[in-house]
Amino acid sequence: MKSYETVTEALQDLRQRGYTADFILQFDCIQGGGDNRKLKPEEFDIEEVYRFEGETDPGDENIVYAIRTLDGTRGTLMHGYGVYSEDISDDMVRKLGTK
Repeated sequence: MKSYETVTEALQDLRQRGYTADFILQFDCIQGGGDNRKLKPEEFDIEEVYRFEGETDPGDENIVYAIRTLDGTRGTLMHGYGVYSEDISDDMVRKLGTK
């Protein structure tokens, strides 16, 4: 797996490698792709994960996921963790491997 210095660098490289859809985290699903559909945890796989820790600002703590849906759509999901993380379902916590 590759290593990146910044979130921007990771997102740019993943796009070049075909992860072109943008996904947004919802409470119990991710939403996005070309048709803005909602996908439950069993409807997508996480292929790569990159964690970035904010050196001075906890708001800069992010995880970038490279995702492939069951129909083959590839895209990225960026999720903040720590103090400012969103509330998500237990199923999404297990899928994303976050606390």
